[in-house]
Amino acid sequence: MSPSGYRTGATTVLTGGALDAWLSAARQGGAPEPVAVTAPGASWGTRESAAQLDTPDAPPWPWRVAALVSVAFTLAVRQAGRAEHRFGRLVRLAEAGRALPPASTAHARAAVRSVRWAARAVPARIACLEESTAASLLLAAGGRGNVWRHGVATDPIRLHAWICDGGGLPVEEPERTGLYTAINTSNPSGAEPR
Repeated sequence: MSPSGYRTGATTVLTGGALDAWLSAARQGGAPEPVAVTAPGASWGTRESAAQLDTPDAPPWPWRVAALVSVAFTLAVRQAGRAEHRFGRLVRLAEAGRALPPASTAHARAAVRSVRWAARAVPARIACLEESTAASLLLAAGGRGNVWRHGVATDPIRLHAWICDGGGLPVEEPERTGLYTAINTSNPSGAEPR
């Protein structure tokens, strides 16, 4: 995704000849490496995904209050300004704490669980982008950073956003998150996606 794509949310998937041309240019240093490759053996979008929502345990009161504020602020930022720039606003908000010391895995888990609990109390659409942004914001408000990621998986093409702990592992995410190739990450220097 290009920098302008992160402002508008536009995504381009390269397949066939276009992918071959990109790979050739990348090998010669004329283009960045591709971020996703179409897997052989298309399923025509017939793979099934789990659709059951888990009921999160209620976090401690301080986490509840902070998570409600974080979710409300995230939704306010999402709705403020021009609609075509919503995605970019949320990306910038999610990356607000990237220069802070990393949160422990326990703190990152508590933030994600608290945001998921708070999201159930808010009558608005809160998907992975808003959820991961609110969790990042919650950690940043507590003086801790995280690694925010946005990725793509193919067959069918789908997008996902999540946060990782200091070791680069997804926090409170199912194993299938490994199917997503990170196309944007707020990695601190030296941290590589896993």
